[in-house]
Amino acid sequence: MEKRWIHYKGRPRITIVTSADASEQEKYASQELKNYLELMTSAVIPLKTIGNESIQEPVIAVGKVAAKLGVQTDKLGIDDFSLQSIGNSLAIAGGKRGVIYGVYEFLEKLGCRFFTPLCEKVPSMPDLELPVLNETQSPVLEYRYHNYKDFTGYPSFAVKSRINGPVPIKEKFGGNMSYVWFVHTFERIISPEDWFDAHPEYFSMVNGKRIRERTQLCLTNPDVLDITIKKVKEALREHPECRLISVSQNDWGNNCECPECKKIDEKEGSSAGSLIHFVNKVAEAVEPEFPHVIIDTLAYQYTRPAPKYVRPRRNVCVRLCSIESCFAHSFETCDDKTRQVKRPDGSTSDFIHDLRDWAKGGDRLYIWDYTTCFAYYPPPFPNWNVLQPNMQAFAKNNVKGVFEQACGAKGGSVDLNELRAYLTAKLLWNPDCDLERHKSEFLDFYYGAAADHIREYLQVLTDKAEKDNIHVGFNDQTDKEYLADDMLDIYDSIFDRAEQAVLGDPIRAVRVAKARLSIRWVRLKNNAMLKGIKNPKEINKFFEDWRAHGLTRIDEWVSPETTHRALIEGRWRGTEYYKNWWEEGPEEL
Repeated sequence: MEKRWIHYKGRPRITIVTSADASEQEKYASQELKNYLELMTSAVIPLKTIGNESIQEPVIAVGKVAAKLGVQTDKLGIDDFSLQSIGNSLAIAGGKRGVIYGVYEFLEKLGCRFFTPLCEKVPSMPDLELPVLNETQSPVLEYRYHNYKDFTGYPSFAVKSRINGPVPIKEKFGGNMSYVWFVHTFERIISPEDWFDAHPEYFSMVNGKRIRERTQLCLTNPDVLDITIKKVKEALREHPECRLISVSQNDWGNNCECPECKKIDEKEGSSAGSLIHFVNKVAEAVEPEFPHVIIDTLAYQYTRPAPKYVRPRRNVCVRLCSIESCFAHSFETCDDKTRQVKRPDGSTSDFIHDLRDWAKGGDRLYIWDYTTCFAYYPPPFPNWNVLQPNMQAFAKNNVKGVFEQACGAKGGSVDLNELRAYLTAKLLWNPDCDLERHKSEFLDFYYGAAADHIREYLQVLTDKAEKDNIHVGFNDQTDKEYLADDMLDIYDSIFDRAEQAVLGDPIRAVRVAKARLSIRWVRLKNNAMLKGIKNPKEINKFFEDWRAHGLTRIDEWVSPETTHRALIEGRWRGTEYYKNWWEEGPEEL
C-alpha cells in the first residue's frame, strides 16, 4: 500500500477540517491536533472549517464533520471516541470529551507522550506518516479521578490524561462530572451547632445518649429526612450544572443506635442498612424534579459491609472506601485479618468480600481508594505492584467510578508521585492496559540515564514488602520493616548510583534529587523518634531542599512548619498538637 503522509519533503500533505457549526470541544481538539503536528514537523498544518461542501481528501476530519466521510458520529458516548481511516483520510469522532481524547490518542500513536504538565515527549519527525487506524474506545469507568497536584493544578493536563472527576475542567475542555457537595455532608445538612440544643433527637444516640460532638444523623427521624430533602433540592437548584450530590456520613464513627436505627441495622446485618433506607427516600423525593441527578453516599468504616436486603435505588451511587485495607498486597490476595470491619452482630468482613457484596445490588458503585501515606506524604509507599490488580478487581465487580485519593498537597510531593499519577490515570481509562510499557516509557524519558536505578529501587522496595509479608496502611508511621536502617542503606546506595548516572543532565539530576527526599525524610524521622538523634544541620538542610523543590505539606493536615516542630519535639505527627486533626485548617500558598 502506498504511504499516506501528514507532512513529507518539506510540505504538509493533509488538512485538518472541522464543521462550520463545530462545538467548542471540537474546535479545541482540532487546534490541539494542529499545535502538536506543527511541533512534530516544524511546519504549518492547515486547519479549516467546511459547511455544506463535500470533503476534498486527504483530511483529518475532527468531530461531527467526520460524518461527511461516512463515519457514524451520533452514537458515541460522552467519553467515547473513534479513529477511522477512510481512503487517504482519517476521521476522529467522539462525544463531548471523547473527541478531545481521540485527538490525544492519535497523537500518542504518533509517538507523543504526556507524562506530566511540565514533561511531554514530542518526537521530531519532518516526514510524518498517517497511520491506518480502525478502532473505537469506551472507558471502563464513567467517573475517573485522582487528586495529584499535576491534575488539580493543571486541568488541561487532566484532560490529556482522561480524568473527568471534580478537577475544575472548563467546558471547552469537555467539562467534568461535578459534585454539588462532595463528601461527609451530614454536618453540612444539619449542623449540631445550629440544631442540637432545640432538637437533640436529630442526632446520633450512642450508649443511650444523644451526642453533640462528632455526631452523625438519626436516620429514622422523619424531620431529618424532610430537612435533608429540602436542602438537597435547594442545592441542586443552585447548581444545575452538577449531576452528583453527596448525602453521606461525617468523617468519624458514632452512628445512631436509637431503637429504630438499630432495628434496621440488625435486620440488614450492617450499619449501612439504615443509611441506604434513608438515602433511597431522599433519592425518591428528588428524582421527579432532578431525573438526571445521582445521590451519592458512602460505604465507609462502619457502613462498609453491604446490607442483606435493601438495595440502592437506580439514582443512588454507593461509594465504597478501602481505608482499612493493606496497600502492599492486592485486595484479592491480602491475608491480614486485622483489617476487617465489624458488623452489628460482631462478625467481620474484609474489603474484597464487601466489594463483591455491594456489586450484587444497585446500578452504580463507585470506589474511594488510597495511593499514598497520609500521615506523611514523603515515605516510600510500596503499592506499585497492586495498582493494576486492584483496579482490575474494581472493573470485575461492576464498579462504574473510582477516586484514587493521592497526595493532595498544593506543592505536590515525592515518592515518585509523577510516575504513580501517570500510571493511575492509564489504569482509570483501561484497567487491562500494558502497565509495564507505560512505566518503562515514563522512567526512560523522565529519569534518563537514572531510569534503571529507579527501576531497581522500586523492585527492592516492593520485594521487601512481599517477601516478608509486610502489611501497609494508609496512615502508618515510618517504623516499618521496609523502612528500617538496613533497607534505607540499600535505597541510598541505589540513589547514589542514580545521581551519578545523571551528573551531566541537570534536569534529570533535579528529578532524582527530589525523589531521594523520600529516603532522607524517613532517616530524619526514624532517627528522631526511634533513636533520639536530631542533627540540626541535616534537618535544616532537608527542609531547605524541600522548599527549594516547591514542595509544601509533608503531613496531610498540618503545615511543614508544624511538621518541623513535631520532629524537633519528638512527636510522630503535627496533628498531635490539636484536639481534632483538621484544626490547623486548609493549606495556603
